[in-house]
Amino acid sequence: MQRRLCSAILFLEAVVLGLSTPVMISVESVDKSQALWIGLGLTVACLLVAGMLRKPWAYGVGWAIQIAAVALGVLVTAMYVLGAIFLLLWLAAVRIGRLIDTDRAAAEAAATEAH
Repeated sequence: MQRRLCSAILFLEAVVLGLSTPVMISVESVDKSQALWIGLGLTVACLLVAGMLRKPWAYGVGWAIQIAAVALGVLVTAMYVLGAIFLLLWLAAVRIGRLIDTDRAAAEAAATEAH
């Protein structure tokens, strides 16, 4: 369940980060190539990491993406708020997903013992 929750957060975040690219270019007057590298780079990173969450190290990369999303606020002020929201959602997905996985494993172990 942790993998599913974290993956869902990364997919939603990919949409927001992708949409931050035109905002950087047209509203914040960030250099076009810089905006494309940052916005689309983070978007692709979200999508790739969402598919790699079977590996434990991918969660560390997910944390790095959350920090980068907040740091994007330097270029797009709204990303301070949006990045913080996604950081909190990521934290919740990691914690709640881990609890659900632990509870499910305990329930399955108890069911196996009962039979």
